[in-house]
Amino acid sequence: MNTKKFEVIYLPVGVPTFHLPSAENEFKKSAELLTGLCENTRVSEKMLLSTDLLNAFMDTADPDLIVLQNVTFANAAYASEVLHRFPEVPIVLWALREPVIDGGRLRLNSLTGAYSAANTIRQFKKEPLTFIFGAPEEEQVRVKLAAAVAAAELKLKLKSLNLAAIGHTPQGFGFGRAMDAEMLKVFGVRLMSIEARELIERAKAYSDEDCAAYLADAEARTVGLEKTPEKNRKDFARLYRAYDEFVKENGIGALASRCWPDFFTSFGTPVCTVLGVLGDLGVAAACEADAYGALSMYMGMQLTGQPAFFGDPVSLDENENTITFWHCGTAACSLARTDTGAVIGEHCNRHIGPTLEFGCKAAPRVTIFRVGKSPEGEFRFLIASGEALDKPKQFLGTSMTVRTDVSAEEIVKKTVEAGFEPHYAVIYGDAADSLEILGHMLNLTVVRF
Repeated sequence: MNTKKFEVIYLPVGVPTFHLPSAENEFKKSAELLTGLCENTRVSEKMLLSTDLLNAFMDTADPDLIVLQNVTFANAAYASEVLHRFPEVPIVLWALREPVIDGGRLRLNSLTGAYSAANTIRQFKKEPLTFIFGAPEEEQVRVKLAAAVAAAELKLKLKSLNLAAIGHTPQGFGFGRAMDAEMLKVFGVRLMSIEARELIERAKAYSDEDCAAYLADAEARTVGLEKTPEKNRKDFARLYRAYDEFVKENGIGALASRCWPDFFTSFGTPVCTVLGVLGDLGVAAACEADAYGALSMYMGMQLTGQPAFFGDPVSLDENENTITFWHCGTAACSLARTDTGAVIGEHCNRHIGPTLEFGCKAAPRVTIFRVGKSPEGEFRFLIASGEALDKPKQFLGTSMTVRTDVSAEEIVKKTVEAGFEPHYAVIYGDAADSLEILGHMLNLTVVRF
C-alpha cells in the first residue's frame, strides 16, 4: 500500500534580465499562497533563475504535483529539465499577469514564457495541460490552484485504495463490472473480489449477543428501526457486523455490493441499510455491485469529506430545471432531511426491511459525477453541477432533486444519447473543477456540463 506523504513542488523559473524586484514580489506572494493551500509545499529560498539552480532544487524533491511558474520569461529549456526529471508527475503551468502596464519596461514577460513551456510540455505529455493565468492575490487563481492540489492529492490517494466487489453485477448491469487489471492500470486502485454468500454465511454465524452493539449503533442513527420485524432487525445487525469487520480486516475504502436478489432470497433481509451506515463511517458503498459507482462515490467523498448519494436519474422536470436521483434505500443516514431523520422502512418491490426511506437534505452546491466508459470501452468522466433542493421523499426509497446549473433537459438528452450509465454519485459540495483536472491528469475524456 502506498504510504507516501503528498508533496507539491513550486518552481518559480525565470532569467535575471527582467525586473527582479517585481518578480521577487510575485514570488513571495505565490509561495505564501501555495503553502497555505498545502502545508507540504516545497519552496526554494530564492527564484530559480538558471537551469542549474532549477536542477539543484529538484534534487531535493519527490513531488506529486509540480507548479511551474514563469516568474519572468524563461525559455523552453527550463520545462525540458522538469520533464526530464519528473516525466510522470502532473504539472500546473502558471503565468503571472504583468504587474504594471505604463508604456515603459515589460517587467516579467511571464505569459510568453508560459507559451514556450507549454509548447514543450505538450510534446512530452499526452494529457491536457492545466494552465492558470493571473496574480497570486486573485480569487480565481486561488480557486484553480486549490482544485489542482486537491486533484493531485486524490490521484495519490487512489493508489492506496482497496475497492471490494462483493458478488457479481445482476444480469443487464454489466456497466458496473470492473476488471482488476484495468482498475490498477488506469487509477492505481486495487480491486478485491468476494462472493456475496461469503458475507452472508459470516453473518449467519453470529449470535444476537455478538451483534447487539451494532444494532444499538444503527438504532441511534436511524428513525423507526424498532418497527422492523424482530428477525429482520437482528439479521440486519448480523449483516452490519459482517460488512464492518470485512472492511476493517481488508483496509477497504470503497465497496460495490450485490444486493438483489440474494439478500432477499438467501438471507431474508436486505443489505440496503448496511450500505447507508457504511457511508456514514467513511466507506463509499454502492449497491447492485457497481464498482465504478463506488469509485465515483469515493472520489467525491475524498474531495468533500462528506458521504455521497448514489442513485439513478429517474425524473426530469423541464419547467423546474431539475433531475431527481433515486434508489431503493441505501443513502447515508447523515444525508437525511433534519425534519424526518433517516427513516427506516421496507423495500419498495420486495416489501422486506430494513431499508432507508427519506428525502435528502438541501445543499447550495452539489456535483453530479460518474466514472464510466464510452461505447468504445475508454474510460470517461461525466461532471455536472447544481443545487440540491429542499424536497421531501419523492418515491419509496431515498431521493434527491437537483436543479442543475445548465439545462437539465440537455444533460438528460445528451447523456442518454452518448450512452452514459444509469448510476451516478451526487457529491455534497463543489467538486467539479478538481474532478475535471483529475480526469485530465489521468488522460481520460471529460464531459462537463
